[in-house]
Amino acid sequence: MAQEQQFKRNTAYKFRIGDILIGKPVTNSEAEGERFAFLELGDKKIVRVNVIGNIVEKYESLGETKYLSFTVDDGSGQIRLKVFGDNTERFKNFYQGQTIVVIGVIRHWNQELYISPDVMREMNPKYLLIRKLETEKEKATSHNPSSLGKEQIIAIKDRIFDMIKNSEAEGGIETEKLILRLQEFSPAIITKEIQKLLEDGIVFEPRPGKLRYLG
Repeated sequence: MAQEQQFKRNTAYKFRIGDILIGKPVTNSEAEGERFAFLELGDKKIVRVNVIGNIVEKYESLGETKYLSFTVDDGSGQIRLKVFGDNTERFKNFYQGQTIVVIGVIRHWNQELYISPDVMREMNPKYLLIRKLETEKEKATSHNPSSLGKEQIIAIKDRIFDMIKNSEAEGGIETEKLILRLQEFSPAIITKEIQKLLEDGIVFEPRPGKLRYLG
């Protein structure tokens, strides 16, 4: 019952795969070590996702430990779906070349983000374009600076700061590279928040377009 309630609480966010891949995995510290908790993407804490894509590769192991994986591509990136044990029976009839919708839980293991599917269903390929347009429309709305709340702006600023600080070992980071890595936000918002960090004296530019942490 508790598991069912948890399932209902976690919204299955609609994303393109490329958006998922730039998210930040967040862990919880437990007795046995770090454990993946959720994927941080903008102001969202993502546990479950809804993705549409083409199966471009299938791998099946029918040994003592049953294992099934699908590599799914939607034009923005690729991610693997992984199924273990008796659950493989539910998904074994899907095959390479199909367009599918998958609803499942995001996992992170050994530096890889993947999806543990709850539901998979074949879809008409036209839904790939529909999903692309759907997510682009949502981004256009959420990336309007006037529509962002104070907490969202602070979260974006913190994300930018962390990336600049963590790049010190490489001598800093290019502004263009930072914008590319933060594709879930508009370049206008990123540029504005970078300017605030420069004005606050937290970061500096050793040369135009290069950002370093002033620590």
